[in-house]
Amino acid sequence: MTKASIYTRKGDAGETGMLGGVRLSKTDPRIEAVGTLDELNSHLGVIIQSRKASKQESKLVEIQKDLFAIGSVIAGYTGKDLKLEEKVLVMEEEIDDMWGQMPELANFILPNNELFLARAVARRAERSVVQLATSHQSLEPILKYLNRLSDYLFCLARWVNFKKGAKETVWK
Repeated sequence: MTKASIYTRKGDAGETGMLGGVRLSKTDPRIEAVGTLDELNSHLGVIIQSRKASKQESKLVEIQKDLFAIGSVIAGYTGKDLKLEEKVLVMEEEIDDMWGQMPELANFILPNNELFLARAVARRAERSVVQLATSHQSLEPILKYLNRLSDYLFCLARWVNFKKGAKETVWK
């Protein structure tokens, strides 16, 4: 029995398949959003593999799963309640806990670890979903989740530095 090939050649002309058999240009805003979520997910995977996971960092695997689920909704899957509102509340609690342990932030700081990079990609993913939201009202919970996720990643980046004793470089 021959193994199926990884390539189908169906995308060679600049289109890709979505759920339900719909074909879209690879420049379609939905493809951009799904691709950016995939990029963020990959950044998180690299972070997970390169560190000893703390309790907070182990949450990144859960976030990766959420990002796959969010991408499937953007691709047209509607069969699952993602419970994003509940997850936003949990992220807020964790943000508050970490934030309370660190010195107050009075200035902008220069990013200095890979979690800051993931936060920047999360912001780009959020912007790509905002572009879709004008025609898809059901994306509001996703937007809220992505907005809070970037806050979470920023806080986690600072918290990791704080726990290591790494100095923050202030930008003025």
